[in-house]
Amino acid sequence: KDVHSFEISGGNIDNPPKTPLVPGFECSGIVEALGDGVKGFEIGDRVMAFVNYNAWAEVVCTPVEFVYKIPDDMSFSEAAAFPMNFVTAYMMLFEVANLREGMSVLVHSAGGGVGQAVAQLCSTIPNVTVFGTASSFKHEAIKDSVTHLFDRNADYVQEVKRISSEGVDIVLDCLCGENTGKGLSLLKPLGTYILYGSSNMVTGETKSFFSFAKSWWQVEKVNPIKLYEENKVIAGFSLLNLLFKQNRGGLIKGIMDKLIMLYNEKKIKPVVDSLWALEEVKEAMQRIHDRGNIGKLILDVEKAPTPLMANDSTETSEAGEEEEDHEGDNENKERMPFIQ
Repeated sequence: KDVHSFEISGGNIDNPPKTPLVPGFECSGIVEALGDGVKGFEIGDRVMAFVNYNAWAEVVCTPVEFVYKIPDDMSFSEAAAFPMNFVTAYMMLFEVANLREGMSVLVHSAGGGVGQAVAQLCSTIPNVTVFGTASSFKHEAIKDSVTHLFDRNADYVQEVKRISSEGVDIVLDCLCGENTGKGLSLLKPLGTYILYGSSNMVTGETKSFFSFAKSWWQVEKVNPIKLYEENKVIAGFSLLNLLFKQNRGGLIKGIMDKLIMLYNEKKIKPVVDSLWALEEVKEAMQRIHDRGNIGKLILDVEKAPTPLMANDSTETSEAGEEEEDHEGDNENKERMPFIQ
């Protein structure tokens, strides 16, 4: 989402925008124009921003409260991968769950953007144990970022309890409620279980809604009396709602300031999986669907589409579904992204 031209306005954003809809909630680029009365920014500034849709575009317009200057050492690609993941991870760990020294955290999709941000932020606090689940083929790449790593299809509850018989202090669950009962069973007394949606950070709230609708019938009912008896906390977190529906932009600004300080101290660094041209959105989304990415995929408006390669006519996902062949002269060829 590397957007290299920018307009900042002082107004509000309609939510949601009317169709046709341009997806995307975060971007980076250069300030191209300023609205009347906007202070603190100049044309030519390098910035990153939250936007209520429309980030996947060459030019975006967003209220000034959602815009932040990029540190000198941070690239546009890193900046486009920074706000959503790190603010989400920071708020869940420190604002909702009150992470402190010596605690333990279980995070699902440890190889994703939020998962890697969680792991990095946990490393800024002494003696925090991080349990992570991820697809087995990602383990080699991310094994150093977490304390204990499990296959996403394994019985992670028993694995965690084998290592920590009491369970964990914090569970971060982006699996749309499918494992709510398991997560709650792993919580220590005074522990916090947080349900958050990562799918809507990529494809918009529609996909997230259908994911929830499909799996919600599997969720065990949460008994408030049982929560009381076991001293457990259950919470939900949606950064998009906090920003665009509940008007907490000021709170997010303070957290971004802290995160930028941590970046400048070289304690955190956004993980960029790969760069793609805008014309390659389909291929980029397929990589996410196939759970092939480690960290963020970035759309770069200045990047030309990668030439079609003759080798490997199709790509098979974990589910065994093959990507459709490209039509015409491109048949039996695929695009290869630039992987950083």
